[in-house]
Amino acid sequence: MASKPLLYPAPTYHTLETYWDTDEDAPGPRCAHTLTAVAATKSHGARLILFGGATAIEGGAGSSAPGIRLDGVTNSVHAYDVLTRKWTRIRPAGDPPSPRAAHAAAAVGTMVVFQGGIGPAGHSTDDLYVLDLSNDKYKWHRVVVQGQGPGPRYGHVMDLVAQRYLVTVSGNDGRRVLSDAWVFDTAQKPYVWQRLTPEGDRPSARMYATGSARSDGMFLLCGGRDISGTPLADAYGLLMHRNGQWEWTLAPGVCPSPRYQHAAVFVGARLHVTGGALRGGRAMEGEAAIAVLDTAAGVWLDRNGLVTSSSRTNKGHKEHDPALELMRRGRHASASIGVRLYIYGGLRGDMLLDDFLIAENSPFQSDINSPVLTSERALPLTSPRLNPSSIASSPSTSTLNGRSELSSSSSMSMDKSSMEKLAEASAAEAEAASAVWKAVQVASTGPVEERTVSDGHFQVPETTADGTDTKADVRLHPRAVVVAKEAVGNLSGMVRQLSLDQFENESRRMIPLNSDLPYPTKKFTRQKSPQGLPKKIICTLLRPRNWKAPVNRRFFLDSYEVGELCYAAEQIFMQEPTVLQLKAPIKVFGDLHGQFGDLMRLFDEYGFPSTAGDITYIDYLFLGDYVDRGQHSLETITLLLALKIEYPENVHLIRGNHEAADINALFGFRLECIERMGESDGIWAWTRFNQLFNFLPLAALIEKKIICMHGGIGRSINSVEQIEKLERPITMDAGSIILMDLLWSDPTENDSIEGLRPNARGPGLVTFGPDRVTDFCKKNKLQLIIRAHECVMDGFERFAQGQLITLFSATNYCGTANNAGAILVVGRGLVVVPKLIHPLPPPIQSPETSPERVIDDTWMQELNIQRPPTPTRGRPQPDHDRSSLAYI
Repeated sequence: MASKPLLYPAPTYHTLETYWDTDEDAPGPRCAHTLTAVAATKSHGARLILFGGATAIEGGAGSSAPGIRLDGVTNSVHAYDVLTRKWTRIRPAGDPPSPRAAHAAAAVGTMVVFQGGIGPAGHSTDDLYVLDLSNDKYKWHRVVVQGQGPGPRYGHVMDLVAQRYLVTVSGNDGRRVLSDAWVFDTAQKPYVWQRLTPEGDRPSARMYATGSARSDGMFLLCGGRDISGTPLADAYGLLMHRNGQWEWTLAPGVCPSPRYQHAAVFVGARLHVTGGALRGGRAMEGEAAIAVLDTAAGVWLDRNGLVTSSSRTNKGHKEHDPALELMRRGRHASASIGVRLYIYGGLRGDMLLDDFLIAENSPFQSDINSPVLTSERALPLTSPRLNPSSIASSPSTSTLNGRSELSSSSSMSMDKSSMEKLAEASAAEAEAASAVWKAVQVASTGPVEERTVSDGHFQVPETTADGTDTKADVRLHPRAVVVAKEAVGNLSGMVRQLSLDQFENESRRMIPLNSDLPYPTKKFTRQKSPQGLPKKIICTLLRPRNWKAPVNRRFFLDSYEVGELCYAAEQIFMQEPTVLQLKAPIKVFGDLHGQFGDLMRLFDEYGFPSTAGDITYIDYLFLGDYVDRGQHSLETITLLLALKIEYPENVHLIRGNHEAADINALFGFRLECIERMGESDGIWAWTRFNQLFNFLPLAALIEKKIICMHGGIGRSINSVEQIEKLERPITMDAGSIILMDLLWSDPTENDSIEGLRPNARGPGLVTFGPDRVTDFCKKNKLQLIIRAHECVMDGFERFAQGQLITLFSATNYCGTANNAGAILVVGRGLVVVPKLIHPLPPPIQSPETSPERVIDDTWMQELNIQRPPTPTRGRPQPDHDRSSLAYI
């Protein structure tokens, strides 16, 4: 198994020169304020909204009184336009909130919601104030809320979760430090606050923590100060399951340092944490001042890379580092737009700050289509208001751990020649490239519909965290994520991002071999269910990093347990519709064909379905053909069924043409059951699996814009309703022509062949042209068809000008195709990202010292002799008899 790709370190921040017309437009020195990114409107691009805070301090070095006291608390509002790099003070109509600091704010589309804080008159109320920026007539609104709320508090956190729920956590009510959590449903009237009682590992009481919501719906609480004044180094994720239950989960990884009064903001799956204070109010110093929690990988990173112990020292930076000195601050505020991170102001000792800092999540992650940051790239990131010696940037390059780094402008595009150079680069450069896949979910900021607020009520626009409209069109990401072919050496497991134009084999589809010979099914009687069976299976099989094929082929479940597994899964499938209605984000898998090792590799490289993986924020959809051909069909189908039982609302399975007794009796599954479970138990288990297969859903709709199926639309399917009307359980022989087309049909060879043509798989089967795809999508208001069923060389293949994608997840199909395997990740903004793995090379050991390889090869050879695979499309076809299985 190749090693995991290296992770990209935390970024370096630089000062940014900004402009304003009058001194009043400049925010000036301040701390304990908020900085919130709001989506673009029809008249404005994306903006940052700065509100409130303290603009003066009392005490300090020149005072006889110990300590300092914040003063000059304000309720002024300043907007920063990222296109013009200009600050403007705005004066919205309506009754504004009182002056306050240490309050909380969250963006709701083109609006900003404020709550709590502390001001000259003491604690602010717990009223929600909404700043509506939907048009040029900015206005304040106070939301009318029924019932009890969180109450007055300061030093708490708040953010919008899943584009709908305002979540506020912790803080101080003037009497004690709090640990409670409250939720406010912005889509449900009358508006009410609800106190949460989440399950899981509950965080301790704290204040001055940070809370930031990831775009997929997870709220992350980080750090803070506890009741005794001790800084905290932990992080907790809060998420809502589809049944409405909320749950706390302790985040993995080793935090660089405890801290409070810091700032944190998400870019994709990476939480960027900056600054903060230690015990006694001492400012953070060294590398720990700039940290990243990569929630996809479950690790903390600083500018040197992976953090393995707390309070990491300033390794490799014996000389004064202006970038680290710049981040020695607390009570500042941060926000992000696209891949850019912004920080304003804060407190350093007894000095209020008025500088504006900027960094980029990764030099390879900028969206080349985003116009937002053009003006910021046009000039050096310098400021005349700062000492030049503290500036460590230049117009073209910056340094990161002593290495030359691409400038922001040059990193915006990567053509074929640069990718070829990257492939030949050193291991250090490979480290940077390997992190590309971590940010493919980061989308550029886009316009949203104009929203209005009236009569104290507000509506939540359907937007993502970075301002993009969830109603945007489905589009294929211009690059695919690829695990390199190298399996040994310094480039082991390297992940690259390649332009789709580089997939020269994309049109080389394989012609698979199947048969539709009838085979009788058997009845079976339900047994009593042993408890914990799904967990036992998951614990045994879900080992993405270290799974190895068993030398002893004996399967670890008996027929009794197989029967109970099938019964439990069957009860779930019976309650599901024939066409599943699913939401993004979701991962889509193509044919697996018993190649369990490939499934583990895909899980290892791109996340796996468990609470330790990514099941809490992304669904999984499998498009059928779980069994046959490969040597581990039993592991594949039992794990997927166990995952379905354990996560019934997050793991989804639909039927393939090999989920039928008359097919999998011939192509390996029945033989595997007999060989690995004994003849009697094996036949019984094989029969029970096929009985279950008759209940599987037949298609899935994602956000009502993408339809997923195993085969295609053939000649008979013109509407989704035709599929929905198919009643289950259903067998192949009892099914209609609609079922046959759904599971067996293929697209024609290329876009130039339209209409319906005979299918080489067998008599009565057809291929359908791009015109059929276009008509079907138009009639059903769909934008994409994702189907499996055919082996393709690059793991995925576009058809009908991108309106259909064929997906195949098993590598080196039948041991001879040498094809890549792929999955498709459909993001919340309906951007579809292909993610690939290449076939593993032959083992270094000899067959004599690798007995499991001998077993696998023997299995493949025997099956291929009986059912020989056909060559890839475009290569000469063997002279098979038209009635032979090879032709079918």
